[in-house]
Amino acid sequence: MYPDGNIVAGYIPGAEPKGILLESGPAELADVRNAQQLAAIVDKYRIDTIYNLAALLSAVAERKPLLAWDIQMNGLINILEVAREKGCAVFTPSSIGSFGPETPHMNTPQDTIQRPRSMYGVTKVATELLSDYYFHKYGVDTRSVRFPGLISNVTLPGGGTTDYAVEIYYAAVKGEEFVCPIAAGTYMDMMYMPDALKAAVDIMNADPSRLIHRNSFNIASMSFDPEILYNKIRETYPDFKMRYEVDPVRQAIADSWPDKMDDSCARAEWDWKPTYGLDEMTADMIACLKKKFNL
Repeated sequence: MYPDGNIVAGYIPGAEPKGILLESGPAELADVRNAQQLAAIVDKYRIDTIYNLAALLSAVAERKPLLAWDIQMNGLINILEVAREKGCAVFTPSSIGSFGPETPHMNTPQDTIQRPRSMYGVTKVATELLSDYYFHKYGVDTRSVRFPGLISNVTLPGGGTTDYAVEIYYAAVKGEEFVCPIAAGTYMDMMYMPDALKAAVDIMNADPSRLIHRNSFNIASMSFDPEILYNKIRETYPDFKMRYEVDPVRQAIADSWPDKMDDSCARAEWDWKPTYGLDEMTADMIACLKKKFNL
């Protein structure tokens, strides 16, 4: 969408970009906990929009709550301060993890009670509030979405509650039995990565005069439990096997999350509309993974 060199990839030591991410444009060390480093990058490349994607995912954040707070909250305040000083817009994603057990689980409203019981969820609620604060107090153009579980054929996930929905495809394509850490009957919102990327770009390009909400919009695409996903994959791999070994930490987090979010505000305020449902995603995931593994 943008000319070569207009997108700068930020990374931390040990996670250097490679492949297309390295070849498609500049990259810089960018630890969100280092405000001076961030400011220097903004100045060097005349950055006008920051996509703040630094975070520990839900299950990892429960194991390392202090580190999660440091990255998610101290990192965010650094980015917001740099944006305030340099005139940048900021996208910091929230999550279905920002909701809690008292939140309505079916057709979860845009505006509703948010009392999460995980460190990941606590930081996401705080992210929403702090981002709105910087908009109302300082006029920083902050916008975000509450991402569902994200499913990608490019990289395996890293410590999230919805990871099973990616890992199950890898197991099926490789001909392996899948051990599911989430119990049957546990519904969660999910989204295919191309739709997630589209949402992140579209909201930042949206007409600000139409935005009633900012931080953060519910966005939805599909909702399923492990059995529905398993049976969908078996339409292609009828001999595919799955068994359950429920992870109590991930299960407790999943039980506190919505089954299905109402995304009508995003549809009304910036024309959000997903492209992929379960059928389309499954066909594309399997085709891409077969190509990836030369099968």
